[in-house]
Amino acid sequence: MAMEGYWRFLALLGSALLVGFLSVIFTLVWVLHYREGLGWDGSALEFNWHPVLLVTGFVFIQGIAIIVYRLPWTWKCSKFLMKCIHAGLNAVAAILVIIALVAVFENHNVNNIPNMYSLHSWVGLIAVIWYFLQLLSGFLIFLLPWAPLSLRAFLMPIHVYSGLVIFGTVIATALMGVTEKLIFSLRDPAYSTFPPEGVFVNTLGLLILVFGALIFWIVTRPQWKRPKEPNSIILQPDGGTEQGARGSMPAYSGNDMDKSDSELNNEVAARKRNLALDEAGQRSTM
Repeated sequence: MAMEGYWRFLALLGSALLVGFLSVIFTLVWVLHYREGLGWDGSALEFNWHPVLLVTGFVFIQGIAIIVYRLPWTWKCSKFLMKCIHAGLNAVAAILVIIALVAVFENHNVNNIPNMYSLHSWVGLIAVIWYFLQLLSGFLIFLLPWAPLSLRAFLMPIHVYSGLVIFGTVIATALMGVTEKLIFSLRDPAYSTFPPEGVFVNTLGLLILVFGALIFWIVTRPQWKRPKEPNSIILQPDGGTEQGARGSMPAYSGNDMDKSDSELNNEVAARKRNLALDEAGQRSTM
């Protein structure tokens, strides 16, 4: 199935990938050039892993996971495969988030810096907890075939909305975080005097903001939504039906499905003919 506005989609997708990749590169340049590098010894070098891993995982990789269903060249792949890719990308992001949190808490504890006192830390922790709940519920309800269809149908809009809210919250938290770091770190020259590091990191913040805006635009265009799979309504053990469940079954070629449909139609027609003959025989004996 051809995507409406395919070239516009490619242009926006390419822009999002470029801006997201630049965000990661800018974060690395910031900590390696302006913040003395990376380490794991409880010092400021360990803290520097915090922005690197969060921008890479919580911003960039999560953003790609959100739009992975929109990639038109994946529409021929089974829905189950795309669910696994979506969950896998989010799992990688979650691992990076855990390491980033360990780095910042360990740095604060070693240097006797209070934890969880700023708005950045409050909103960030809410986003992390919400993200892990979203990941766990998505795995249990949408990836595994255990949840009732009624529950899936009820939670799907909430899952989609929740994912976008989490991503927006992460973008806001990242912007608060880089601003807070600059205010605390830049003393001479002060942040208010437009030092090179301040201008550079402000540019990083703009890149993160633009990346988030591009992801939101791509994922909210209805014409770029993954189309429903044909012949994907199957009967469930509980008597319900599920549309799009073909992704959880082995993939078949179009010829195999056409052959199966033809055989099914022939069988139905034969049953109708036999029924008609039986009725005619019953009338002849009356």
